[in-house]
Amino acid sequence: MERTHEKYQRLIDYCKSLPPIITAVVHPCDRSSLAGALQAAELGLISPLLVGPDKRIRAVAQECGLDITGYTIIDAPHSHAAAAKATELVREGKADALMKGSLHTDELVAAVVSREDGLRTARRVSHCFVMDVPGHENALIISDAAINIAPTLADKVDILQNAIDLGHALRLQEVRVAILSAMETVNPKVPSTIEAAALCKMVDRHQITGALVDGPLALDNAIDLEAAKTKKIDSPVAGRANVLIVPNLEAGNMLAKSLSFLAGADAAGIVLGARVPIILTSRADSVLTRLASCAVASLVASTRREQARVIGQNDG
Repeated sequence: MERTHEKYQRLIDYCKSLPPIITAVVHPCDRSSLAGALQAAELGLISPLLVGPDKRIRAVAQECGLDITGYTIIDAPHSHAAAAKATELVREGKADALMKGSLHTDELVAAVVSREDGLRTARRVSHCFVMDVPGHENALIISDAAINIAPTLADKVDILQNAIDLGHALRLQEVRVAILSAMETVNPKVPSTIEAAALCKMVDRHQITGALVDGPLALDNAIDLEAAKTKKIDSPVAGRANVLIVPNLEAGNMLAKSLSFLAGADAAGIVLGARVPIILTSRADSVLTRLASCAVASLVASTRREQARVIGQNDG
């Protein structure tokens, strides 16, 4: 039976009504990254600035039969220079988002978090997957499965708040976060359960805001109501979570890839915590997943514009 990808399609259709976000596409020097940017542009999701070696970008376009007439190419000799130039475009107010091309994630993130000329904010940068899982009613946000390897409790505060903010940008009616561990009880021998409990207390004290948060929760009782009932967990989150915060990168990576390769899920990706959203795609991503990643960034940028407008009105 062919999947309809209705969650992603709804997201993309909604974002077609928003103004395209000016996006610096960093080193789009292979078919998948260049074609993905052009397809998102054709749908009106982004307005791309192609940042990388001019001759190489044109050669890839010609080789792959892609028409880049009318698109701006900003010449940069190699991937490192392209990442630096793209962050410069953001700092100058000439781009509202970044999009990863054919360079390693670490190289792009290094330019973003550079203390001298990066795009740092008070928040730590973190990655979120927005996963379309067959048979699951709503999209699942999973964080962090790509950037923070062994996050501390302080890191998890930012990871959690970034994910909550993304849930609001995605127009979730209620953001319900499960802090995952291997069990749902606090066990001094399992540090992730203690950190989960601490995060929940920080929510109680309004150090983290904007969501219902519970943890520690195991994966089954985080997303399955029957499992939560069986364990007698009394919680507005248990069995109904739409955001999953994992203990570390290894757990998150395994969870996301298990859903992708065993359950047929799609995984749109975005990095938050910098001045602008960063569209993080993989060469293995389908066209729809790439477009969904662009749509997620469009919603984040749109939400930030609205917040800035409200702040400006209040200041006035």
